[in-house]
Amino acid sequence: MDQLTALLEANGCRYATIAVPDTNGLLRGQLVSRAALEKILHKGMPMAPATLAMDPTDVILNLPGYTDESGDFHDANLRVDPESFRVVPWEQEGCNLIGLAQFTGFAAGLCPRSLLQQVLAKAHTMKLQPKYGLELEYTLFNETPESARAKNYQDLQPITAHASHDLVLYQTSQSDWYGDVVAMCQSLDIELAKMHEEIGPGFMEACIAANTGVGPADQAVLFKNYLRALALRRGKLVTYMPRWSEHADSQSNHVHVSLLDDSGKPVFFDADGDHTMSPSLRHFIGGLQAHLGDLMLLFAPTVNAYRRFVDGTFAPLALTWGYENRTSCLRVVGDSPDSIRVENRLPGSDANPYLIGAATIAAGLAGLRDSVEPSPELVGNGYSQVAPETLQFPRTMVAAIDQFRNSIFAREWLGDMFVDGFTATRECQEMEFRSKVPDTEKQRFFELG
Repeated sequence: MDQLTALLEANGCRYATIAVPDTNGLLRGQLVSRAALEKILHKGMPMAPATLAMDPTDVILNLPGYTDESGDFHDANLRVDPESFRVVPWEQEGCNLIGLAQFTGFAAGLCPRSLLQQVLAKAHTMKLQPKYGLELEYTLFNETPESARAKNYQDLQPITAHASHDLVLYQTSQSDWYGDVVAMCQSLDIELAKMHEEIGPGFMEACIAANTGVGPADQAVLFKNYLRALALRRGKLVTYMPRWSEHADSQSNHVHVSLLDDSGKPVFFDADGDHTMSPSLRHFIGGLQAHLGDLMLLFAPTVNAYRRFVDGTFAPLALTWGYENRTSCLRVVGDSPDSIRVENRLPGSDANPYLIGAATIAAGLAGLRDSVEPSPELVGNGYSQVAPETLQFPRTMVAAIDQFRNSIFAREWLGDMFVDGFTATRECQEMEFRSKVPDTEKQRFFELG
């Protein structure tokens, strides 16, 4: 707390923002005075857990006990993390600090940041420290929210005209954007390891460096939220929709994970193992294959997310693993103690970083605990091979909801409260969209259907 007090004094803090990440990964919070902040740091801050039942545009989804017919929209207490404060680059001096909070008490079981900490605590009891980083994909448009709505989200103009994977020409022609992103990350204490042009027009990727604790997930959430704000301030627009157009490539949020023992030594490396993989890494992969299907709803939490899983989008088609093979779902990367890791390529770009981090780590730890052996390695192009039924995962939101709700593993690692609550909100979203009639259906069936 002394360090935070010093920061408040050095900053000349008069007001600060206290924010909690919701289940969509959006930051929700309030600007509070210095006097109120000092009380909040000791006693917490009230906020309604119904916040966790909101879709991005504040459509209130069903969350039993909170937003259903029995709900009274009562408050729970938020605990502020004193180590999470950082400076928002474009806010006025004295009003430019933001601190992250999480729900405590009865609502902690629904809170994404609390759930990640819960899984990390289980790792600690196994004398292990997960180390993870995230790759965030997004598309930048030469549009504003007003122009996109006026076009009914059709014929939108990406910031670049052509597919341009790693094309330095587009990077240097957008040097102002790259520079602004770097400056934003430096102010917000986001360790941006790299950023580059991706496959499609306007399509980019930003990588958050790997580390332990909640830090990488905190940074990913801050990056996603403030990148949107940066784009709006520049007259641009960012989307994290996994498939914003049938003509666009799919957008993902890959998770890279390794493990350290309680002395900080990497446990995934074995100089004598195949691909320098230790038995611990093999069992971690075995756990991912055994349990990721149950957790699909966390990796694909919206109706749009399931549109990724079609041919030609670089999205996984089965829970295969391979060494340096991007056509597998679980890609083993690296060949040294400090570099070897597994990449989970299943999550979509709209997934919550806390939840996909918790889900990936939990599944791998369960495999390690139970000594689960993985399937044979995928060799060659996985998109042209038929994977066994045991490596399949839900391809629809309805199937993902059912599998998550009935998962003994999910309830063991994430708790009944979260499983029941999250499935209820996702079921509400799925049922709402099931009643919609897309324009493409009218074009296909209206006259001659």
